[in-house]
Amino acid sequence: MSINLIEIRDLSVAFSGQTVVRNLCLDIRPGECLALVGESGSGKSVTAHSILQLLPESESETTGSVRYRGQELVGADAKRMRQLRGNRIAMIFQEPMTSLNPLHTIEKQIGETLLVHKGMAGKAAQARILELLHLVGIQKPKERLKAYPHQLSGGQRQRVMIAMALACEPELLIADEPTTALDVTVQRKILLLLKSLQQRLGMSLLLISHDLNLVRSIAQRVCVMKAGEIVEQATCETLFTEPKHPYSCVLLNAEPEGEALPRDERENVLEVDNLRVQFAVSGGLFQRKTYLKAVDGISLNVQRGKTLGIVGESGSGKSTLGQAILRLLDSEGGIRFQGEALERLTQKQLQPWRKKMQVVFQDPFGSLSPRMSVAQIISEGLEVHSQLSEEECNAEVIRALQEVGLDPQSRHRYPHEFSGGQRQRIAIARALVLKPALILLDEPTSALDRTVQKQVVALLRQLQENMA
Repeated sequence: MSINLIEIRDLSVAFSGQTVVRNLCLDIRPGECLALVGESGSGKSVTAHSILQLLPESESETTGSVRYRGQELVGADAKRMRQLRGNRIAMIFQEPMTSLNPLHTIEKQIGETLLVHKGMAGKAAQARILELLHLVGIQKPKERLKAYPHQLSGGQRQRVMIAMALACEPELLIADEPTTALDVTVQRKILLLLKSLQQRLGMSLLLISHDLNLVRSIAQRVCVMKAGEIVEQATCETLFTEPKHPYSCVLLNAEPEGEALPRDERENVLEVDNLRVQFAVSGGLFQRKTYLKAVDGISLNVQRGKTLGIVGESGSGKSTLGQAILRLLDSEGGIRFQGEALERLTQKQLQPWRKKMQVVFQDPFGSLSPRMSVAQIISEGLEVHSQLSEEECNAEVIRALQEVGLDPQSRHRYPHEFSGGQRQRIAIARALVLKPALILLDEPTSALDRTVQKQVVALLRQLQENMA
């Protein structure tokens, strides 16, 4: 009998006749951490989904072999896969907001896994859920049981996903970018948690990540993927000290670099004075309503042509502050943009100012409409805020795509046809096309791999220099 937990041999996956994973072979041994690294679109997530047979049968064609403890999973029936998924093999997905059910509480979603695989319900299940939430670092876990996904920060939602995956103490945990949405302090906590659980449970871990520092501190072996193929396999230490393949060297050297552009003192574009945002927290039928202070007395200013960085842990109020500045949330305090007091304006009076204040969100896939082409997405703002003809509008879309380094011919395609880095460039183009005076960037590179991070940071620096 094989000593490997998972054996993949000659795995190939194609979508609509286009091969995205080609003749892939790898083993996952009991109790080890194997890291799968590579650029966005290299086939890492498709490989992981193939293990659990999660790829849509109608759209994909899978050949080759995936064996779990000697049992073939390719072509396995639905009943067998239900027994394995979430029980013996669990997965943490990259985008928690699209993986969690928005209509169910956190308690119900974690409890469903315990009920299906362990037959656990009632107080026993609740005690286990509280234990899991505490393990993954959720503050005041009892208060979070009745919360819905939209009431949690991105980092908190990812922790809930990890808790769900760990609920049944699986033999193999597939972690697809498990720390993408987390700040650096929480990343370390999650990393230490995964290491301790792996040692305590003898659990195997397949880690998909673009964070090579994370990989180096936890993995025993590393597989480097490029264009659907594994180009190098090595122990972790060997890969980082003596990489053999040129592409491995590219990944290791892909660290965003540079310094802030030098700027003289200039006039303020934005002035924020003593800004406050609070959310009502229901206390139950017979309890008084309490308020959570998400932003408490923030003052700042942004000068024309300069960049202001706002940093802090997940849940510290960074995104809430940005949304309040853009008047997307109710707030108290002063917001002055180009000399105009925005806090006094109605939503109708704010519309002309929306053109001058644009935003690029953290999750490019969630912020781009899947039903609209790239041309429609980028031109939407022009249609609302300008009186351009169809020809002029099309010319502006082409110019915006060229500025962010995308082929203008791609404007007729849809968001799902692009990689994560390309989708983020589309989001930047949508913001730039209106020639705004201020762009708010909410974690614009957190979901991207290191090589694409470097490209996007360089792009933003170049655009700021050209337009300052």
